[in-house]
This record gives sequence, structure tokens and C-alpha cells, in this order.
Amino acid sequence: MDRSNQTSPMVQFILLGLSAHPKLEKTFFVLILLMYLVILLGNGVLILVTILDSRLHTPMYFFLGNLSFLDICYTTSSVPLVLDGFLTPRKTISFSGCAIQMFLSFAMGATECVLLGMMAFDRYVAICNPLRYPIVMSKAAYVPMATSSWAAGIANSVVQTSQAMQLPFCGDNVINHFSCEILAVLKLACADISINVISMVVSNVIFLGVPVLFIFISYVFIIATILRIPSAEGRKKAFSTCFAHLTVVLVFYGTILFMYGKPKSKDPLGADKQDLADKLTSLFYGMVTPMLNPIIYSLRNKDVKAAVRNLVRQKHLTE
Repeated sequence: MDRSNQTSPMVQFILLGLSAHPKLEKTFFVLILLMYLVILLGNGVLILVTILDSRLHTPMYFFLGNLSFLDICYTTSSVPLVLDGFLTPRKTISFSGCAIQMFLSFAMGATECVLLGMMAFDRYVAICNPLRYPIVMSKAAYVPMATSSWAAGIANSVVQTSQAMQLPFCGDNVINHFSCEILAVLKLACADISINVISMVVSNVIFLGVPVLFIFISYVFIIATILRIPSAEGRKKAFSTCFAHLTVVLVFYGTILFMYGKPKSKDPLGADKQDLADKLTSLFYGMVTPMLNPIIYSLRNKDVKAAVRNLVRQKHLTE
């Protein structure tokens, strides 16, 4: 491949987004903006109540606060760029800006995978070893657990981003995506990307496969313990403490499977529609889970509902 037009750190990338479908841009601008505002509001309220309400100063809600903060960071790393792209005819992003955006997206995604595994362990101890729960899940344990989740996600992102951005890029540097999505960026490389592919496969096994296996095993023990509870009311109460986390896990990993597991169209005439569908699916994947998380954790959670009501009441009293 011709390397006469390789990218230097000063060169900009061009993000195609929906430039081939200008009629859709305004519609999706409004839709994505509304979803983003819901994400900021819902997760912001959850963070606020987990900090201000002393009844929520427990490991489960500490992890939930981290999850909400993570979701805000994850969407903020790309959504403002996407929204700006809908309003700009020719959207460009600098080499360093692309690297930062890729780093943040990778770090938040990997951290969420590990954090969901940590939350599964918390529910396992709470259901299967309730008497030891205060000891096992003490502050000296759950704070390092959350910190290690962030550290692992950031370390993985440093590796993946540095490997991707060290590649030489050829041609006109057009990224066929809304943001600097790593697979779209790697398509521009005019060098062997086998090391990148192997690194990503290993990363997926560690940050997707291992947490899924850990969560699955945790819930096997949880369900077995719940089924041994003699009273129906006791089983219902025990399961309700796991319902929100299990739902979030199913939504998070279910969306990933839908994105990467669906068959590709072999019809050349449908290639453009397939390309559009892939980009929109990827975009909404990054929006749906962060938007649903606060809703899921609020619908059947009496503690969160009470904390939100208390927060609203206090606000009215101070006005």
C-alpha cells in the first residue's frame, strides 16, 4: 500500500457520521440530545442520592454511584462530538483529540465490565453469606475493588489506544463512523494490524469473557441459595436485591451480543444500508445502557425512591 500520505500527529481525521444521509441528521440530533440529557439527569441524581443519603452508604450503592459516574463519563467522551457532527457539514477531529476520545471510550467500557463483575460478587456475598457480609464487604474491601476496576480499565485502554495510534495511516483519513471507534480507525492503517487484532481478542477475553463467567457462576450460587429459602416471601425479598443488577447485566451484554453477533448482509446492494445500521447500532449501544441503568435501579428499589423523595423534599424546604 502507498505510504506517501501517512498520518503525522498534526494531521486531522474526517468523521463521516451521517453525511451520506443529511435528512436524518436533524432527527437524530434531537433524539441523541434528549437521550443524553436523560443520562445526565438520571445518573446525576443517583450519584447525588448515594452521596447525600447516609442510608445508601453501603457497598452496593457505592458501586452503583461508580457505575453512574462511569456512564456519564462514557457518553460524554463521544456524544458531544457526535452532536457537533450532526450540525457540521465536514466534521474533523485532530489526531490527539481522536486518541483521547478513543482512550476514554475504551477505558469506560472495560471498567464497566469489571465493575459489573464486582457488583455480582457483592450480591453473592449478601445472599449466600449474609452473616459475613459486613466483614467481607467492609469499606477496606469495596473501595479497593472499585479502584481496581478503574485501574484495570484505564490500563487496558492505554495499551489498546497506544497500539492503534502508533500505526501509520494512509489516504484521506476518513473515518466511516460518528467518533474514533477503534475498528473504524484500524481500517485506515497502511501497516500490518495483526498485533492489534490479537491484543483486542485477548482484551475481550479478559474484560468480557472473564466477567461474564464470574457473573454466571455467582448467580448460579445465588439462585441455588434463594431456592433453598423456605418461604415465598423470603425468596422474593432475596431475589429483589439482585433484580436490578441482573437486569443491567442482561441489557449490557445483550446489546453487545446483538451488535457483534448479528449476521452481515451478503447483498452488495444492501451494503450501504448495512453500514448505516451498524453505525447507528453502535451509537445507540453507547446510549441505551447508560440511560436505562438509573431507571432500572430506581423502579423496584425502595431505598433509592425514598432517597430521591427525601432529596426533593429537602430542596422544597430550602426554597
